[in-house]
Amino acid sequence: MELAGPQSQPEDIDARYRRHRIRVMLAITLGYGFLYTCRLGLSIVKKPLIDGGIFSVEDLGMIGAAFFYAYAFGKFINGFLSDHFPPRLFFSMAILIAAVVNLAMGSSTLLWLSVVLWALNGWFQGMAAPSAVISISNWFSIHERGRRYGLWNASHSLGEGLTFYVVAAIVGVTTWRMGFVVPGIFCIVVAVWVYAFLRNAPTTIGLPSIHEWKGEATEEETDKPTWQKQKAVFGIRAMWIVAASSGLMYVTRYAINSWGILFLQESRGYSLTDAGFLMAVNTIAGIFGSIAYGYISDKFFDARRPPANLIFAVIEVVALIAIFFGPENYWFQAMAFAAYGAMLSGLMASLGGLFAVDIAPRGATGAAMGFVGIFSYVAAGLQESISAGLISAGVSVVDGARTYDFDVAIYYWIGSSVLSMLLAATLWNTRIRD
Repeated sequence: MELAGPQSQPEDIDARYRRHRIRVMLAITLGYGFLYTCRLGLSIVKKPLIDGGIFSVEDLGMIGAAFFYAYAFGKFINGFLSDHFPPRLFFSMAILIAAVVNLAMGSSTLLWLSVVLWALNGWFQGMAAPSAVISISNWFSIHERGRRYGLWNASHSLGEGLTFYVVAAIVGVTTWRMGFVVPGIFCIVVAVWVYAFLRNAPTTIGLPSIHEWKGEATEEETDKPTWQKQKAVFGIRAMWIVAASSGLMYVTRYAINSWGILFLQESRGYSLTDAGFLMAVNTIAGIFGSIAYGYISDKFFDARRPPANLIFAVIEVVALIAIFFGPENYWFQAMAFAAYGAMLSGLMASLGGLFAVDIAPRGATGAAMGFVGIFSYVAAGLQESISAGLISAGVSVVDGARTYDFDVAIYYWIGSSVLSMLLAATLWNTRIRD
């Protein structure tokens, strides 16, 4: 462990701070990006599992919902726990256990076992996001947080892109089992690297706190016990609205992630590789959208999130309409997916965590993430079951050929984004907490 001695000069402290902040961002961004490949394998292999008679659409909806419900409650409970435990330990354990579960999923063809395994994956993945955001709060001030959160949030898109393009391509030339095995192997290595690379907080390696280093005044509530700060999260009206708006936004997000490949294959007639490319375009654009959101909200709106939220939400809804009702030209679809992915990723950064962290008491970052997370992922879980039912109701078989009607599901997905936008707009005058 590095320690700063009493003779340490300000320039030495500055240099160490800069070095470790780079390490923190690399660890949580790359670590979380690879972790995402361990939650999206099911989306890639749905058609092979259906066509092979292993699972039905309803079965896959049940497995997917198990993940989201377990993730929702896991993120809630682990969010509160993460305020009490080292983020380095929580974060690396999440990656390692998710990797092992994915390896087991690659051997499972039993419905009950797949439900249990995927639920376990969801629970332990729920440890990662709160600990990553605590790391950001420990190492960056409020006026830096939007840009760093946006950069970290881009890891979602990195992981999705790796899954929808790289893993999809591997599954296309091998078997569905590789959709779980390949991410599992990679994430074991990543977990070890993250544990070796990440540091919990400046004070744990002999540096001053971020507020001392920046010369910022601290809130009076910082002297309160952690549990009191966590309890205060429930009393913030804006927090409930953020959570509800995030939940509705996550309906659309995971509807596209979970069912987008199947929609593109069955409704548009694309191959797995072509469908995977469009989804990858969506996620690659998300990297730039997330970073842009953090920069725009920090730089142009002085860390106020509502104006940026409205801009991003309007464009996201227009892009969704273009995807489902615009020309079926492949390159038009690619542009529509890019616009959707960029805007959604920005909204994820804000409504999925950053906005909540901004208005939460300092020291209750994990609790705020957990609070929003349970709304977000319960909604995602309900979406999985509802979408599966709507899609299944639109399936018809003629002369042995299966056809899909996604129309009702599409209205559900777009409507959720519109409601999310309207709810978020009611928070226009909400101010950050510190």
